[in-house]
Amino acid sequence: MSTDHPTATAEPSAARWKAPSGQRVLIRTVGLRKAYDRKSTITVALQGINLEIGQGEFLAVMGPSGSGKSTFFNMIGGLDSPSEGRVFIDEVDVAQLSAVELAFLRCRKIGYIFQQYNLIQYMTALENVTTPMTFAGLDPDTARKRGMDLLNLVGLGERWFHRPIEMSGGQQQRVAIARSMANHPTILLCDEPTANLDLRTGQDILNILVKLNRERGVTLICATHDHRVLDVCHRLVWIRDGRIDRIALREEVTIELGSAPLD
Repeated sequence: MSTDHPTATAEPSAARWKAPSGQRVLIRTVGLRKAYDRKSTITVALQGINLEIGQGEFLAVMGPSGSGKSTFFNMIGGLDSPSEGRVFIDEVDVAQLSAVELAFLRCRKIGYIFQQYNLIQYMTALENVTTPMTFAGLDPDTARKRGMDLLNLVGLGERWFHRPIEMSGGQQQRVAIARSMANHPTILLCDEPTANLDLRTGQDILNILVKLNRERGVTLICATHDHRVLDVCHRLVWIRDGRIDRIALREEVTIELGSAPLD
């Protein structure tokens, strides 16, 4: 079996669809449904997702292509609106926010890390990192200092003046992580952050994410098939056909790569 597609076994339990005991609920979805009308054909991407995510949690989201993972991310991130149901962040109903309030939420509370990096090609690493700060109204001197601090955090302080074309995939992903932290978000949405990287670079990226979670208390929601992500997360969520198939705490899961279990 390929190491990119581990098999995980766990006992499903609806009770674990709530945030872990003792953790304040940061994100809550209620009856989340999304349907797309494309040329008179209705495609249902989400079919009633009910889930609580605790503050400071590291949640891994799994599911086959087309299962609804990306749509679920877009709902939480305020990048798309549900057809039915609600998304609450800090008990604020995202659907009730004005355009300005929603933009503020996306800018200040949520960071995004994409599989394809999504860096601005003509900008330097520092300029990419400080762009969200500019939108947030931070003064240039403070933005530059914070940007350098973040680049140093991801090990790229000496390459602040390099543009994406001058960097490897792993270095671009490091810049993307630094950019995602520009405005001190409480939530990071990570879409296959290690998928396009070699094993060693992927491990380096994962180490940075774990550090942000453990040392800064950032809530991580990570769509992945990388067994290393599964091994360090707190809970795993399986989505299939737009529904939550099952949820388990990490310690309740046996991850097998070929015949060798990962405990």
